[in-house]
This record gives sequence, structure tokens and C-alpha cells, in this order.
Amino acid sequence: MPHTLASVRDTVEQLWPLAGAESWDASGLVAGDPEATIERILLAVDAVAATVDEAVDTGADLLIAHHPLLLRGVTTVAEDRYKGALLARLIREDVALYAAHTTADVVADGTSDVLAARLGLRDARPIAPAADGVTGIGRVGDLAQPTTLGQLARAVADLLPPTAGGVRAAGDYHQPATRVAVCGGAGDSLLGTPAVREADVYITADLRHHPASEAREQAVLGGGPALLDVSHWASEWLWLDTAAEKLREALPGVEVAVSELRTDPWDFAILQ
Repeated sequence: MPHTLASVRDTVEQLWPLAGAESWDASGLVAGDPEATIERILLAVDAVAATVDEAVDTGADLLIAHHPLLLRGVTTVAEDRYKGALLARLIREDVALYAAHTTADVVADGTSDVLAARLGLRDARPIAPAADGVTGIGRVGDLAQPTTLGQLARAVADLLPPTAGGVRAAGDYHQPATRVAVCGGAGDSLLGTPAVREADVYITADLRHHPASEAREQAVLGGGPALLDVSHWASEWLWLDTAAEKLREALPGVEVAVSELRTDPWDFAILQ
């Protein structure tokens, strides 16, 4: 029996329930006919021109993006604006669009969970747990072997796909690191949580000047981690392979591919 967009949506929302979405989020079906047949799915972090083109060119029936195309208020889908142009292209080419954003952040095997597992963190638990105590934003756990901040930064750089920004560190290169907190995507809102404050190192993306500076000043007084700031795209890209495997298991007969395109917005950096 062929899979329809409606049945695929049901499967996606069993894997990444909408009930787990943050109140500000816009996870869910963005475009597509629920009765359309789905034979091929493309997974990507971002719905941008390059990944939409890839979905069309490879014959995908559904593009599942981690980041919602319509996260913030939109008052026009005119085709002289990029969101309108992307939606029009998807609709004309019969490619559906679904966003699995914070729904995929909070679950077991979600974005932060995968990052924690790839780093080898033991007994990883949410930084900001949900009521069930199992799901939630971020993860914190212990490395199997103590290391240093510098060695950990090198390991993170080797783990993640390369980007112009690389890995930035705040802290002493030689300071010890055992307990590590991670949050895929932008995580400076968690800097003040007890689980992050008690970690030796916090790995996340999009760290802004003032929150990072304040966290480092607090750490000098005793009460805060060293920081590793990575690419937002790269920190969440690792999850795509895990998501693809889950979809293949749940949707026999559907081809599921992962986009290898780099959609990090930065192209190069010049060191001073």
C-alpha cells in the first residue's frame, strides 16, 4: 500500500510529537496535498534555495527540514521574496514541505541527544527536562575519559562538518574537562541553568557577545563552564542520519536521503 503525505505526517509526528514543540515554534506540515503519494523524502537542516533545488532535482516528494521556513510572521508569499519563491517552486513541482524543529530537539535521539552520543557522553540527561524527566532541551553528561578544553575543541571540530567559523573556545586550552553540556542550535538561553553552570564545558551555537562574556566572568568567580561555540547548522546536521534511519524503519518502501549540502550562511573567515 503506498504511503501518502497524510500517513507520512502521522509517522513523523509519532517520531517527533507536536506536543513537544516550544510555544514559539512552527513545526508541522507547511505545504503539500495530504493525499499525495510519497515515495522519496529528502532531509535537510534548512529549507533554502539550494535544498529546495536538490529536492526537485532528485525527485523528492517531500522535503523535511529541521528549521521552519515560516517560523516568524509572514504577510506575503509574493515570488519576489525568497520565502514566497521557495513555496511557489515546491508547490509547482509537487514537493511537500514539513518542519521538524523543536519537536526533534527534545526527544531521545534528537539533535542534542545525537551530538551528546557522538561525543561519547555517558548518562546524558536533558539540561531543561520536560515533565517526564526524560525528554527536554539539551543534554549533559560525562566523558568516558577526562580531557582538556583544547583537546575537546579539536574533537568537536573533527566530528562536525567543516564550516567557515570552525569552533571558537572561551577558556584555558589546558583546563580539565569531564562533564559536558551540549545544545544543538542556539543555546545561550540555557547559560544560567544549573546543569550548564555545573558543567566543565558547554557546547552550543550562536553565542552572542554579552551572554558569553557574562558567563565567562561568572566562571572566573567559580560557577560556570568554558564555552565552545560551533556552527548552528553543523551542530544539528549530525541528527539527519539518525532521523533518516528512523524514517526508513517506519516507512518501508520509501527512499529517504540526507542532504550533504552545507547551508551554514558563512562562506569564509579572515583571522586577524
